[in-house]
Amino acid sequence: MTDGLIVVDKPCGMTSHDVVARCRKIFGQRRVGHAGTLDPDATGVLLVGLGQATRLLQFVSDRSKSYTGEIVLGVATTTLDASGEPTGRFDMGAVTVESARRAAEKLTGRIEQVPPMVSAIKVGGRRLHELAREGVEVARAPRPVTVTRFDLEVAPDQDPGPLGGGPVLAATIDCSSGTYVRTLAADLGTLLGGGAHLRRLRRTAVGPWTVADSVPLDDVGPDRVLPPAAALGDRPSLTVDGDVAVAVGHGQVLERSRLGATGEGPWPVLDRGGALLAVYAGHGPGRAKPSVVLSPTVR
Repeated sequence: MTDGLIVVDKPCGMTSHDVVARCRKIFGQRRVGHAGTLDPDATGVLLVGLGQATRLLQFVSDRSKSYTGEIVLGVATTTLDASGEPTGRFDMGAVTVESARRAAEKLTGRIEQVPPMVSAIKVGGRRLHELAREGVEVARAPRPVTVTRFDLEVAPDQDPGPLGGGPVLAATIDCSSGTYVRTLAADLGTLLGGGAHLRRLRRTAVGPWTVADSVPLDDVGPDRVLPPAAALGDRPSLTVDGDVAVAVGHGQVLERSRLGATGEGPWPVLDRGGALLAVYAGHGPGRAKPSVVLSPTVR
């Protein structure tokens, strides 16, 4: 079994599960997973875990995200993006990029966002996108998210596409995990007195991993696999040896001072050779316990 992380540049027209299925075929193994779903029409950074590294994806999914995309003013859709059917048309030809930027300021910082019906969030045991396909719409509680950047420019391509509308704005967004960019686009349209939808969404970064680190799906292979420790990205690591390394390998609860752990954690714990032994987290005053312990064959 191959154990590690791949930073994939997801192509348009595939689901994140399709990418996982392709990786299962490439590596001939079932144990493959991903962190941070991308819509079929979206492209960009998708982190894929192989083997025991799938257990480490929990430390990836909460990382901040960066996106680029285009917001088409004047047409609202059922899915809030270009894949949906129009639900409203508005004359927004007089909207300027300056007024759009002022509206975007109201969607920046810590805000409350209502998840779209096409999301994977469960309500009453059912995923919202499953209900949406059945034509059912349910009430969704707003969720707190943080948008640290919402920059707008006039898009080079002002052709609104088959749905019509316009003008078209190019957006660059940095946000917390759990933020729906399509909802930001729709909310921007509402704030501007009409409606809007999102198109050409591209995720450019997840935490420290960027498009520059990614590999096209057609080029994925054993030579593109990063070691399991890469799944912890830029988190400060701890290096141990001797009896401490043995204790870590056995998953023992340890004093933080014995590990050399400071701060909030979680802490990747490495051996002297740089191999990941485990990931530890705080466990009461002055102590730490493992969240994940990797088997010796993976280290």
